[in-house]
Amino acid sequence: MMNKTMNFIVDLRMRHRKQFLSMTFILSLIVCMLSVAMLMIGNTIYPVSDVVRVLMGEDIKGATFAIETIRLPRLFAGLFAGFAFGAGGYVFQTMLRNPLANPNVIGITAGSSAAAVFCIIVWQASNTVVSIASIVGGLATVLLIFGLAKGASFSIGRLILIGIGIQAMLSAVISYLMLIGNTHDIPTAMRWISGSLNGAKMSNLSPLLFTVILFVPIMMYFGKGLKILELGEQAALSLGVHTNRTRLVLIVSAVMMIAVATATTGPIAFVAFLSGPIANRFVGTSYSNIIPSGLVGAILVLGADLIGQYAFAVRYPVGVITGIVGAPYLIYLLIRINRKGKL
Repeated sequence: MMNKTMNFIVDLRMRHRKQFLSMTFILSLIVCMLSVAMLMIGNTIYPVSDVVRVLMGEDIKGATFAIETIRLPRLFAGLFAGFAFGAGGYVFQTMLRNPLANPNVIGITAGSSAAAVFCIIVWQASNTVVSIASIVGGLATVLLIFGLAKGASFSIGRLILIGIGIQAMLSAVISYLMLIGNTHDIPTAMRWISGSLNGAKMSNLSPLLFTVILFVPIMMYFGKGLKILELGEQAALSLGVHTNRTRLVLIVSAVMMIAVATATTGPIAFVAFLSGPIANRFVGTSYSNIIPSGLVGAILVLGADLIGQYAFAVRYPVGVITGIVGAPYLIYLLIRINRKGKL
């Protein structure tokens, strides 16, 4: 009887591992396909052979400028920002054991946006200052939300409600700044808060690339304890997980990635919100889905950008498309959670 049970457990684990690896590979393949499409499609469609030749360093009239100067930076911005939003959102949702506990809903991206819009409207600051202010604003918002939610004892529901309230307040601040801003500053601010890959330049992407490359391995290492944290504080401690250290490292890593991504592309709506649940649905929940969630985030951003740029007569920022997709799911999730009485 014992042998049968052990064999069943081993077989089940092997199936879960196979599902995880196979679905992660499929998600990676989709990302590669969308990346190629981002380099091929534009005002002029270039064949794959021309794209490869340009990437290999060959100079092709017209194609070299379009691919290296315009499309490649746009691809990197969407790829790394999408991955950062997806992985960071998954960490928040899993660690706090609530799908609403993500940076979009609890106001972290709103803090980054408010700081950036203030710099654009009031100070007419440079892109560098706007980016730094966006990161600082996101970090300050996190500290404020967690400080107010702590109280006598930490409550996830309290954190979400406080976060929603702060997001509403910051959204009002952004609206006020837009009303008092100069006419020539409004388009810049609007483009930024909508979430857009327009104007991406390789020279401006270094902080984003560095942050993702630095923090993803850290998140993967500490993510081993992320699934155990879902069992509760006492269970995690009994299994040898340093809960406070794990939470601190994961929160700092997720917030830094999301803040830098927001500073680079603006707050691309609902990517952090949707990526984790989609990854869990396709990959399963037996393993830490940091990488699959990041890949889903990249797919959402790249796919939405292609749709927004070329599927309609008018070109829309990527954040508009992801917002159209994500808003109905948020409403559905709020209704479902309210019926269960978990909020």
